Amino acid sequence: MRIENSFIPVRGVGERTERNLWRAGATHWDEFDASLVGAKTGDRIETFIADAAAHLDDGNSRFFDDCFPSGERWRLYENFRDETCFFDIETTGLSPERDSVTTVSFYQDGETTTLVSGEDLTADALREQFTDAKLIATFNGARFDVPFLETSFDVSIDVPHVDLMYPCRTLDLTGGLKQIEKDVGIDRDRPDISGRDAVRLWREYERGDQSSLDTLVSYNREDAVNLERLMETVTGRLHDRACEGLDAELV
Repeated sequence: MRIENSFIPVRGVGERTERNLWRAGATHWDEFDASLVGAKTGDRIETFIADAAAHLDDGNSRFFDDCFPSGERWRLYENFRDETCFFDIETTGLSPERDSVTTVSFYQDGETTTLVSGEDLTADALREQFTDAKLIATFNGARFDVPFLETSFDVSIDVPHVDLMYPCRTLDLTGGLKQIEKDVGIDRDRPDISGRDAVRLWREYERGDQSSLDTLVSYNREDAVNLERLMETVTGRLHDRACEGLDAELV
């Protein structure tokens, strides 16, 4: 599913109207004909297409983040795939006021970077990681990772965000990240570690055990990398569900 397949950002266009347009052959902005809908709706769609095409040419993901319904923002991924930053954090607890971030791993365009507390995990380093991102992707990051980083480092992570926990719920995929990975067939090379294990590994590192940090970082990096695999799976399933019953394919 690409942004150009979408009419749902337009005021007055819901899921039913969008599907009716697809059934009528308007599966892409280029195929839209105002005669397929009422005059006012047609004018609004034509205005949206003209504005949106310009913003898409400019790579302005914020425009689409603002106009897409929150439950449909997964549609931004296909257009901004190479500029999507997947990231995951490890902490010493659940409270950004009392606990601290230990490691943060980022995965974007095939490259993985990990920042470690006491070494290179700083506010400036975080800002640099998000500079080139047009989209960020997390699992439960809207409630945890993003506010934890913003509170701990006094940074503003103002990038369009797909928190994969919510599209997973739309597909009846529930539970934590590791459970959902198992449910969709994403395998890991090693047994999972819990949040408590992550804290233990960090404390062991603080006492001088470098191998504990190496283990923690490897898990953190795998979490970030696997978010891309989960995104591919989830957006693919949502695309298939949106196309169900249609004669035309959305490409």
